[in-house]
Order: sequence, then structure tokens, then C-alpha cells
Amino acid sequence: MPRQARLDIPGLLQHVIVRGIERTDIFLDDDDRGRFVERLNNLLVDTGTDCFAWALIPNHFHLLLRCNHIDLSLFMRRLLTGYAITFNRRHARSGHLFQNRYKSIVCEEEPYLLELIRYIHLNPLRAGVVKDLDELDRYLWCGHAALLGQNSLAGQAVDEVMALFASKKKEARKAYRQFVSDGVEMGKRPELTGGGLRRSQLIENNIAVMGDYDERILGGGDFVASLREEPRFAGKLPCTMNLNSLHANIIEYFKFPAATKLRRGRRNQYSEARELFCYFAVGELEYSGAKVGALIGMGTPSVSRAVRRGEELVASRPDLRKWWLEQLKQ
Repeated sequence: MPRQARLDIPGLLQHVIVRGIERTDIFLDDDDRGRFVERLNNLLVDTGTDCFAWALIPNHFHLLLRCNHIDLSLFMRRLLTGYAITFNRRHARSGHLFQNRYKSIVCEEEPYLLELIRYIHLNPLRAGVVKDLDELDRYLWCGHAALLGQNSLAGQAVDEVMALFASKKKEARKAYRQFVSDGVEMGKRPELTGGGLRRSQLIENNIAVMGDYDERILGGGDFVASLREEPRFAGKLPCTMNLNSLHANIIEYFKFPAATKLRRGRRNQYSEARELFCYFAVGELEYSGAKVGALIGMGTPSVSRAVRRGEELVASRPDLRKWWLEQLKQ
């Protein structure tokens, strides 16, 4: 499937992850880190961008940004291109420094802002860059120390974050530090980096019941649905329905008994229905093959084959395409 367009609209909270090409180190010493932080700081101030959290690890870095006046893509291009040129010149190397495509996830602020700040600021500890929380408190290459007043980054939204913990700065820092300490035992927190389908879901009668979703978004179904209504996102967020509804619609189309389950099996009267279910779920609605496979008892390679057969079936049957478009309107 082609890459999805970025959800690149000023005013949204975005978690950005950038890795070195082939996971090579992009920060070799403190001079590299200092040059990067200086460039980041200048860009934050020049563009009026809010930075809530940041952390530098030898082969990657995390940023939690809200670009208020420019697109994230422009901000990142200026940050990455300038740093790569300086890095290559300083270390007598050539070629790409970063993976071709950085990862960015639009995040719903209300439930996720503080969790993401904690997650990002604990990265140096999880990666073994620092040995304990006391050392993290003094680690200069992470926004955690700035929130505790150990260093500063002019573009970091320190006051805005501290206000979420207490009105007085001393009390706020103490509460924030305890909040971070409480997160040490939580581990890697994959639910905060995967977006979309990593949200919780309920299984009823072997059918996944979930709200609106998009793998580029970390947020609840209502948040995703609200973004779909944004004229600025026209064409970037596909029309969708949950898997429960898709399953029911296909059962109805084939006039199978309502209790029919499109589980994996030998080719039979349900085979075409399974193939169409896989195609519409993965090819049109952009659910992951792994999620669809887990639902109907098929491995990802089998789902991929079913998607291709379903696509061929739709291409040969204009009535199916017409039926599908009608379902999207409902």
C-alpha cells in the first residue's frame, strides 16, 4: 500500500521520532548534541513552536511539538537538513544521516500530553544512557532536566507543563518529579508510540468493536472522528467504519445467516466473503493486516493474499464497487 499522507496541520500536538539511517549513531559526542540543541532552540523560538518534551539518544531522538504557525514538515526539514550538513562536515562523512521518513503521530492532548512527556523523558533511562533517575535529573540532553530547572531551552514550554502540576514552581517540580518516578516501572509503553490500532478494543463474538481510528493518530475514536470533519484534512483521512459493521454488512450482502462468522477455513461458500472482508478492511479502510488476521484467524501472509483476491473480485464486479460506495455513505 502507498504511504499515507502526513497529518501536517499547525496547532496539533505531534510526537516525532527520528532515527539514524540503518540505526547508526547520529550523536557521537557532546559537541554534536550541543549543536543539535542549539539549532532546535533557535528554530523553536524563530517559528513560535512549542516543545513539551525532547530526548537525545545516540541513534535517535524524540520531540513532542506543537507547531503553531508552520507545518511540521517545514520545521523538520530545517532541523534535519542543517544538522546533517554540519554533522557530515565535522565527521568527514557523506550521504544520508537520517532514515528517509521520520515518524510523526498526531496526539490528543487531554489524555496523552503528560503521559507522552513522561514517556519521552524516560527514554535515556530505558536506553541505558543514564543509570538511574538521579542521573537523569542532571542529564543535559533531555527536557526532563529543564523542567527541573537544571538547564534551559528557550523554546521549551516549561511554564505550561509545570502549571499542570501546581501553581507554585517548587511544588510543581516536586509533583512532576514524582510523576516521572512513578513511570519508571511502566516499561516501553508501546501504546504511546504506535498510534491508531494500539488503542484498546473490545472483542464481542469474535468481532472487534472499535471506534473511528487512524494509525497516524494517538487518540480516542471521537478525536479521530473530529479530525475527519476538519476541511484541512480533506483527502488525508480515509472514510472508515469499524470492523464489526463491515463484517455485518458483508454477511448481509451475501445473505448469510446473521450469526455467520467469517473465520478461516477451506475454500467454501464463505471464501469470497472473507476475501472481500480482507480487501475492504485493509485495502480501503486501512486496518492493519495483523489486526484483520487476528480477528478471523488468518496469518498476515494469508490476509495479504485474500486482499489481492478481493481486489480482483471488486475490479471484475462493478456492482460490488457500487455497493461499497453506498456503504461508505451510511
